[in-house]
Amino acid sequence: MPTHIRMSQKKNIITIQHPESVHHTNGMIGSWYDWPLTEKGIQQAENIAANLKSEFRDTKFSVYTSPLSRTAQTADIIGKQFNVVPQWATALKERYLGRAVGQSVQWLRDNIEQEEISIYDKCFSDAESRFDVWQRMLPFYETILGSTEENIIIVSHGDSLSIFNVMWLGLPAESLQTMDLYGVSGGVSLLYQTEMGKRIMRRMSDTSYYKSKAI
Repeated sequence: MPTHIRMSQKKNIITIQHPESVHHTNGMIGSWYDWPLTEKGIQQAENIAANLKSEFRDTKFSVYTSPLSRTAQTADIIGKQFNVVPQWATALKERYLGRAVGQSVQWLRDNIEQEEISIYDKCFSDAESRFDVWQRMLPFYETILGSTEENIIIVSHGDSLSIFNVMWLGLPAESLQTMDLYGVSGGVSLLYQTEMGKRIMRRMSDTSYYKSKAI
């Protein structure tokens, strides 16, 4: 092997965007309000867990989750399948929308202080910008990439995981000005890093996992 090639820690990372939450059905804002999963969302999480276990039957995972109810519920269901206790990581929380938290989506539209043109803009003065989320997530990202853990499951939220995806591809925060990698509710992404450090997205926001198919 050429001496200039630097070996990296292999990584098998599964990211899960939490399935249906109450705020998906009642017109309210998610953000940091502690909405739980709906009954449908709980069943979707059960299906995700069963299907991942079927696919990765003999794999031991570490599980990290946003501490908000809708993600923590999802992670607990998955953790039971893999016999692991999820670890809470506040870095994985959804973007904080300040005074809009606890309000309806329509209220936000009617009362927004500033249109978000760039990743540095905040819809309200007490909210987070997307760049703020990048900054709070980056230490967590660097920690798991530098850890000896090879198999990791991350349960988080749509906007947060879209930022995580950009980090995974090695792109700078400013790339979010012109592109995005959003998933959908209940979507599962399979990310892999080779020993040579090559980053691969094997699947992106695959919703087939929340359908009942495991045998």
